Parts: sequence; C-alpha cells; structure tokens
Amino acid sequence: MLVGYMRVSSDNHRQTTDLQRDALLQAGVDERHLFEDKASGARDDRPGLAQALDYVRAGDCLVVWKLDRLGHSLSHLLGIVTDLQARGVAFRSLTEQMDTTTPHGEFLFSVFGALAQYERALTKERIMAGLEAAQRRGKRGGRPYAIREETLVAIRQALQNGASKAAICRTFGVKRSTLYDALARESGIM
Repeated sequence: MLVGYMRVSSDNHRQTTDLQRDALLQAGVDERHLFEDKASGARDDRPGLAQALDYVRAGDCLVVWKLDRLGHSLSHLLGIVTDLQARGVAFRSLTEQMDTTTPHGEFLFSVFGALAQYERALTKERIMAGLEAAQRRGKRGGRPYAIREETLVAIRQALQNGASKAAICRTFGVKRSTLYDALARESGIM
C-alpha cells in the first residue's frame, strides 16, 4: 500500500499542499492514506508525520513529493528512512526519483548515509580543532566555574585562618560540593 505525507511550512492560507496532493494522488496514493502537516520541517512535533509513520506497515511504501518535506536535515531524513527500512517499509520521493525498492534508490540511500556520516565526522573535527585553538590561547570550554577567582582567594585565606568548610559555605553562600570541586581544582587543598 502507498502512504503519502505532505508538509507546508506555515498554517496561513497562502501555502497549501495542493501541488503535493496532486502529485501523490497521480503516483497512486489513495486519498484516504494521505497525512499532512502545516509546520516547519525543523519542528520535531509534527503530528501528521507521526501518524503516517505509525500507520505504515511492512510491505508499505511511504511516498513524499520531495525529500525536504520529510526531514529537516540529511541526518534527520536518514534516521526516518533507516527506521522505515528496519520495519520493512519502502520509501519513495517523487521529485528526486528516489525509490528504496530499486537498486538505484538503494544505492542513492547508501550514498546519502555515507555523506551524513562524513558530515558528522567533519563537524566533530571542527569542534575539536576549535577547542584546541581556544586552549592554546588559554581559554577553556564548558560551563564557567561556580566560584570566581577573587572569591576563591578569600576562601583560601579563610581556610588558612582556621575557618571550617561549613562556615565558609554559609559565609560565601556556596554548596559544600561546589566548594570541594573548587578546592580540588586548586593544588590539593582539602
């Protein structure tokens, strides 16, 4: 059975699914098996897509007018199609002429998967290079320390003067675990 999914980006009257509907009907999708969303593709809460994905069964084929109607990124699209394949559901995009039931479509899907993996590897590489460059400039990534350096100087002075850690926590308004973390970062004062 062919199941169709359509999406337009907004709910205003100027964007309609008429073009997509006509193409899906012409491709053989029954009117009763059409699902629709009027929402941005970047949104994860698309009820029409969720209904279509719940509706399809092994042996069915999910049909879209264009790839960008289904997924908001290459990795998102691949995740959906991979899930469909694992469930025995085929996928077909009319505009790009991709059909996972054909050897050509299966090959294209494999190429898309390799491209998505390459994109993830490049992104990770860029992040690591950026972190290393920041470290060379003396910056550190991550969440800022809970206790500022000038407060830590005062805490160290109070500890040297014999104040208890409980008193320091009350005086400086810090949690005990935060104090221990800050002291552990220091030269082993605990």
